Parts: sequence; C-alpha cells; structure tokens
Amino acid sequence: MRDPDVRELVRMWISGWAVSRGSAEPVDQPWGWSIDVGAPVGEVGRHVLPEPTEAEVRKLGETVTAPTTWLKLFAEDATVRPWLDERWRLDAPGFLMSAPLAPERPEVPAGYTVTTWERGGILRALVRTGDGHLAARGQAGLAGPVAVPDQITTAPEHRRRGLGALVMRTLQSAAHERGARTGVLVGTPDGQALYTALGWATHAPMASLVLDAPGVHDTE
Repeated sequence: MRDPDVRELVRMWISGWAVSRGSAEPVDQPWGWSIDVGAPVGEVGRHVLPEPTEAEVRKLGETVTAPTTWLKLFAEDATVRPWLDERWRLDAPGFLMSAPLAPERPEVPAGYTVTTWERGGILRALVRTGDGHLAARGQAGLAGPVAVPDQITTAPEHRRRGLGALVMRTLQSAAHERGARTGVLVGTPDGQALYTALGWATHAPMASLVLDAPGVHDTE
C-alpha cells in the first residue's frame, strides 16, 4: 500500500541524495526526475519515477542507450520487471522510508569512538576502534529541512554490536542541530529492519534496474 505523499517524499529523497553523492541537480521531467551522476564506475545517471506507468517505463527502456543508466521505479519488482527487456538488469529492491528528526544522545559502546563533521552539505559519522581501525561509517546529504542518510556501513567484524544504529542516531541528531526536521532514505532489505527499529516508517517499495553494457547477457 502506497502513501499519498510518496511523490513529495521521493522529491525530498533525491534532493538530499544529490548532495550526498555530489551529482548534478535533479531535472524535472513529466514522469519524475533525471539526475546526471557521472560516477566513473556503476552509474552515469538515473531516472526516478515516483509513480511509474508501463507506457513511461517502456518508452524510457527503448530510448535510453547509455550503459550504467539506472531506473528507480517506486513500485514492486514483479510489477515493473515485465515492462523492460533483458538488457535491463534488476537489482536488489529498496524501501522508501522517513522519520522525524530530534536531538539524540546515543550511547557509544565501550572500545569505540565517534567522530562527526560536515563539509559541502554532507554530514559524516565515523566509528573507530580504540586503535583507530574503521568499524562503521555513514553520511547524510542536507537539503534545507531534509536530511538523507546514505552509505551506512559496518565492517563485518564489528556487526551486531549496535554500531549501525549508533551511526544513524548520530547523523539524525547532527542533522537536527543544522535545521533538518525530516529524514528520508531508501533502505535495502537488511537496512529496512534497522531503520524500522529506530522508528522509521516505510512508505513504498522501489525497484532498481540498470542498463548493462552490450554483451553482458551474451552467451558463448
């Protein structure tokens, strides 16, 4: 079931995501937004459709020719997969989520330290061990009243110790201090469980498809 404000939440998400990833500003399209990303590996650009229709997606699928262009479609995988041919590879699903932001004082587990800083509208949180090794990290793009947590990761040997929650709560509190009042993100299936436990609400599924380079699906 979709919330009626999904389009606005998606707009908020891409505004902060563009800051976090250093991409070009999202460009309005009749069906949503286009974003030039220009990442040297993995993503030249993306088209974001908050309310995808079969006709719009099929037209994009036929007109897009640049490999590593992504379609971010806020619908179930099973709904949109038949609309595109085999050149488009289905990636892991995502979930559009939001939460109100508030001041927090997360407890830091023994043996770890947390450092935060902001540069260019990007908040970063770094969790290290006592001897300086990376344990967990994350960032958030700030776009006025919106903060978009992004790239939240925990080193394998430090998982199940609450460090992902520590990073999130640290970013949420730091974003609130800088005037953000709403957090919006797209989480992975694993991330969704963490964010739900932290009070984030799920609003819609998101299907991700990428145009592979020619020959990726060829057989010998």
